[in-house]
Amino acid sequence: MCHDLLNDANLWRLLSDLDHQIAENVRSQGCACGGVLHSACYPRKPRGVARDLLGPDYERRLSFCCNQDGCRRRYTPPSVSYLGRFVYLGVIVTLVCAIEHGLSAKRRERLIKQLPIDRRTLNRWIYRWREQLPHTPWWSVLQGRLSSPLLPEALPGGLLGRIRGPDLTTRLAHFLMLLMPLTTTSCSYCPRVTIEPQKMQL
Repeated sequence: MCHDLLNDANLWRLLSDLDHQIAENVRSQGCACGGVLHSACYPRKPRGVARDLLGPDYERRLSFCCNQDGCRRRYTPPSVSYLGRFVYLGVIVTLVCAIEHGLSAKRRERLIKQLPIDRRTLNRWIYRWREQLPHTPWWSVLQGRLSSPLLPEALPGGLLGRIRGPDLTTRLAHFLMLLMPLTTTSCSYCPRVTIEPQKMQL
């Protein structure tokens, strides 16, 4: 199931389209100083998925810079593709950690070899999900939206399992939208983006 989804070009196209919509939303609202935002994308080399599936959009992170002298403030919009500076794409970091929860040692090793992901990298991801994220403002806001509490050790699979949708692709897209506040530090002062899961039930 995991590998079939990761090989689905429609998934990557959907996430890329969402990122472009989010970026256009941010760009159209301009800089806080009143300046115009110009494109200032920077290169990315995501791992874990074949380049021909991702396409050229994934070779850069959408970003903007104010055109006003004396400001030049950078705005890197939230993203559903990238989890901040993670080299692996958000879908992979989510799915691998969700699947890893409850796996036998043998199946865990097989998963690591198939992608391939270094064991230490996987351990760092799990630590971030279950030890670091629960201490962020994002977690406090999320808990307020949940119908019942979610234990940190259930992340990310427990949260993904609460999101309803017609298929895993849709649920993943909604899950990654929830993570958008964690995907950038240079756009915390951006006007709120309007692309959000519609009436998401958690």
